[in-house]
Amino acid sequence: MGQLVNGIWDPSWYDTKSTGGRFERTVTRFRNWITPDGAPGPSGTGGFAAESGRYHLYVSYACPWAHRTLIFRALKGLAPHIGVSVVHPDMLADGWTFAGDFPGATGDRLHGLPFLRDLYTRAVPDVSGRVTVPVLWDTASGAIVSNESSEIIRMFNSAFDGLTGNTADFWPEPLRAAIEAVNDRIYPGFNNGVYRAGFATTQDAYDTAVQEVFDTLDWLEDLLTRQPFLAGERVTEADWRLFTTLVRFDMVYHLHFKCNRRRLIDYPALWAYTRQLYQWPGVAATVKMDHIVRHYHYSHDTINPNRIIPINPVLDFTAPHGRPAPRG
Repeated sequence: MGQLVNGIWDPSWYDTKSTGGRFERTVTRFRNWITPDGAPGPSGTGGFAAESGRYHLYVSYACPWAHRTLIFRALKGLAPHIGVSVVHPDMLADGWTFAGDFPGATGDRLHGLPFLRDLYTRAVPDVSGRVTVPVLWDTASGAIVSNESSEIIRMFNSAFDGLTGNTADFWPEPLRAAIEAVNDRIYPGFNNGVYRAGFATTQDAYDTAVQEVFDTLDWLEDLLTRQPFLAGERVTEADWRLFTTLVRFDMVYHLHFKCNRRRLIDYPALWAYTRQLYQWPGVAATVKMDHIVRHYHYSHDTINPNRIIPINPVLDFTAPHGRPAPRG
């Protein structure tokens, strides 16, 4: 995960020495919004109206943040309207690349660029910052709309409804306070917590992070024994934000990031919940475990210097989950 400094590629990893061994994620830079009529959204500038064929999504199947956007693209019927390019799972000295020699890696379908960083400098030649996925690209203006997944899924949730007729709402007004409350607990403790544990370079930093991971999992297990979804009786964005970390847990985070006190399958409620979400119409096709396993174990040579790919457990996400059907 290198970065651009005034448009020049710097392959250096995160500097954890300056943070006491703690991994600290950088803030995303591009924060514009697609809206039905192109009016400005909560941040950034306006001019990004919801139009079929105008926008293109750059993702990694391995990345849980990018995975969120693929799920919302599927749930909201946006595949005919928003194209996708998929990077190669190996993220080495050049960062994310558009090499096509791995099943499912598509290359850059818009510009034929070799590296994702070239897309960033195409938008802003002297850009500085980490080169991350997802990236939502505007073909009309040649600009990056957003590289913040939590905001892209909210755009997908509603901005295109007038175009698609799909009014499924995963950010409903009456539940927004409840959704934000669980997001605020799950993101630092679990979504980002597994990274804080895995990328820690001191024992204290690891101990703190991994304790928060399992405190959060214990809390979630208790919550999901009392209600079907995180915000109550219906599935919301909070569930999909959690799912992309859960589905990776036993295959990569448990071993590779040393989050190994317990496995996901040791939590009966969470394991059934994960299977239910996996089996949701359109979702299973967004889960590419070959990309997930390859990326983490092969790319992070500070953790796995010999790049050995483990055999991993055999998990059946298609087994009956026994949970009640959702409401709403």
